[in-house]
Amino acid sequence: MTRVALVTGGMGGLGEAVCVKLAALGYQVVTTYSPGNSKAQEWLAAMRKSGYEFHAYPCDVSDYESAMACVAQVEKEVGAIDVLVNNAGITRDMTFKKMDKTNWDAVIGTNLDSVFNMTKPVCDGMTERGWGRIINISSVNGQKGAFGQTNYSAAKAGMHGFTKALALEVARKGVTVNTISPGYIGTKMVMAIPQEVLDSKIIPQIPMARLGKPEEVAGLVAYLASDEAAFVTGANIAINGGQHMH
Repeated sequence: MTRVALVTGGMGGLGEAVCVKLAALGYQVVTTYSPGNSKAQEWLAAMRKSGYEFHAYPCDVSDYESAMACVAQVEKEVGAIDVLVNNAGITRDMTFKKMDKTNWDAVIGTNLDSVFNMTKPVCDGMTERGWGRIINISSVNGQKGAFGQTNYSAAKAGMHGFTKALALEVARKGVTVNTISPGYIGTKMVMAIPQEVLDSKIIPQIPMARLGKPEEVAGLVAYLASDEAAFVTGANIAINGGQHMH
């Protein structure tokens, strides 16, 4: 039986690597994209050329009704969701002094409310079937904090609180809930940081002296989604090159 994996925000660096990895392992992969994303079809076509037949649905993960409708459509057209990877995220970095309510709400909505919005419609089905994997992509900055990221750090830390509480509730039903906290990974979001800032401020903080690769995080997602990871739940697994050891 082919398992269905839903990866939110799968068209960006990390999400794309996760989609590719899970597809290579035989999962039926579904991703979401922002309703206004005009490049979604281009991305699907490019992936098809590489041999990956993904399903993609528009979804505003920060909006509960949109998330409910998206999951209902996926379940009707593709099948019940066995693996949910809550990966969608944005940054709106600025010092707290400059932070306004709009930039606070945007990040909390996309990075934290989305975890509730997407998990709520899939969780009961997982517990009823006796098997499920919920994997929340957090961040090293949710563990240690980061200058100019009160909104992002709060959302990413909140994700892990959600993970621990839900893991307790569904542990006996064959469903695991885990958090992954990547450090600085070579995605478009990180590569947008000026090279001199990477070289002078970020790389020196990483004992391995390099950025992580999206494929390395995807490998960890694949493990947590597997049958072998059935005894791992409520965990926050750091993958940050030794930048923050907790």
